[in-house]
Amino acid sequence: MNRNGGFMLSYIIGELAEVLEDTIVIENNGMGYNVKTPSTVISNMPDVGEMVKVYTYLYVREDAINLYGFLTRDDLNIFKMLINVNGIGPKGALAILSTITTDELRFAILSEDVNMIKACPGIGAKTAQRLIIDLKDKLNLKDTFESAAAKNVLSTDNYLSTVNEAIEALVSLGYGNKEAIVAVKKVSDAENKTSDAVLKEALKNLAIM
Repeated sequence: MNRNGGFMLSYIIGELAEVLEDTIVIENNGMGYNVKTPSTVISNMPDVGEMVKVYTYLYVREDAINLYGFLTRDDLNIFKMLINVNGIGPKGALAILSTITTDELRFAILSEDVNMIKACPGIGAKTAQRLIIDLKDKLNLKDTFESAAAKNVLSTDNYLSTVNEAIEALVSLGYGNKEAIVAVKKVSDAENKTSDAVLKEALKNLAIM
């Protein structure tokens, strides 16, 4: 193994033995594994005593060996993207993902929402801007919506379809992802409107932005 998590421990399946502030303990074959994980993940853990599967990343340094875990491989991949951003190590990535979910982070990056990211503990404006610059080209708008839908982050399938269609229409008209997402997010009661209605209101928003 190396300091970049080269030891391939892909996931752990076992009994959730204990839940602490930023750590869970998973018992597997008589051994208890301390797994550091964001509070946004801990809140979605099953009850203590139930079985759980956690996708893991082993981070090794001269003075510490820490195991980080997530309920989905997708969330784990976002964590690994974050720790590769200059100035954000595992501690910083954990702080970010304890404040906002991975899907909220995706939308913040794609819409270049510096304020949402810098609101995370220990993340200043410069680091937030660097994070956006480094990661925005690595994220896909369609994949972000699909991920959010799979986790029920977006309230209804109708909302997902409506907002996605409106943003795609704006992008096809030549607007950037940032402009399109921000304009659509400003549309009130979007889940009860058609995509055409959302598009019209978003265009009005763009006219005054």
